Amino acid sequence: MVERYFKESARLYSSILTNTDFLRRITEAVELVVMCYESGKKLLVAGNGGSAADAQHFAAEFVGRYKRERKAYPAIALTTDTSILTAWSNDYEFASVFARQIEAHAQSGDVFIGISTSGNSKNVTQAVEKAKAMGVKTICLLGKGGGEVMNRADLSIVVPSDNTPRIQEVHTTILHIISEEVEQKLSRV
Repeated sequence: MVERYFKESARLYSSILTNTDFLRRITEAVELVVMCYESGKKLLVAGNGGSAADAQHFAAEFVGRYKRERKAYPAIALTTDTSILTAWSNDYEFASVFARQIEAHAQSGDVFIGISTSGNSKNVTQAVEKAKAMGVKTICLLGKGGGEVMNRADLSIVVPSDNTPRIQEVHTTILHIISEEVEQKLSRV
């Protein structure tokens, strides 16, 4: 039974290792975040459920540290302010809760990363649209074919799976790769 889970993950990771476009997109994401930080800008991240926790974890890696002792890099998880999340969602709608925060916090040159295992999270889609309208670069980590947000983001990385837990595992790996590569590249400057 337990072996089945590891075998599923191993098959997915094996398929990713031979997908040069997928790997290239991760490298592009690293470069976008590096350029953002080299320009004195910030990173904004959002997702729902487990992806909200991933967004918070990812932002913490930049504000804190991933592997190296270094200065803090500005990163905001739009999933952490319960007052904004509940007030805006109660008074207006949940679909625009991240877009509203993008409007408040983002500036041209910043980078927004949206995480959605389905690619159909309306609040991530609206955040991408708001960000792009403001000159913010957008990266989305997706699964299940990419959904409606896939072609709206500047860069979409679509995990080739319909299995939500496996998609989440790969998203975490991608976020760790970005964290490590960005930290390494910025420490050379």
